[in-house]
Amino acid sequence: MAQWHILVVDDEPDICEILRFNLEAAGYAVNTACSAEEAMSMNLGDVDLLLLDVMMPGMSGYEMAQRVDVPIIFLTAKGEEEDKLEGFRLGADDYITKPFSVREVMARVKAVLSRIGGAARNEGVELNAEAKTALVDGKPILLTKTEFELLHLLTSRQGQVLSRQELMESVWPDFVVTARTVDVNITRLRKKLGPYAARIVARQGYGYVYEL
Repeated sequence: MAQWHILVVDDEPDICEILRFNLEAAGYAVNTACSAEEAMSMNLGDVDLLLLDVMMPGMSGYEMAQRVDVPIIFLTAKGEEEDKLEGFRLGADDYITKPFSVREVMARVKAVLSRIGGAARNEGVELNAEAKTALVDGKPILLTKTEFELLHLLTSRQGQVLSRQELMESVWPDFVVTARTVDVNITRLRKKLGPYAARIVARQGYGYVYEL
């Protein structure tokens, strides 16, 4: 699936940088903030998980948790049972007390993201290349052979613009077709993708790209 985006919020810059380094090394996209206020000023729409300190000057982690709708792992020195219960009451997905080992944080992050991914597995567009089937939000859609191969090619090279010529050579290798044929099939495909039609984007003068 697409790369996970993690935001680390802690008033200790060293902790932010240690976690950033290790999370990026594991393949995650990572941003950091040294206060809840700084984090709240960011675009949180693309954030999949917050690693959030509790005790920070100004707005606390608990306060921030009540203002956002993002999965959260609290990282804090507040390790009493009541503190943990408060964290989970606020919707935390996990709670790690300081000092912590980086290996533990990495394992907890992986576990939470695995649960998030599992819950979202029926959302979006899914293709089974072997069974030649396609799902939209978990429901099967009927695609022609051409439509399936076109969608499979675009999704397998997500984020890469493919020219009409490349699409013609890959999807119609044994036929002579025109750029118009590509456009017509893209239009039909978009209709079948419903709410995800906009993921197939036309780049004027270049071709098409599949974007999340």
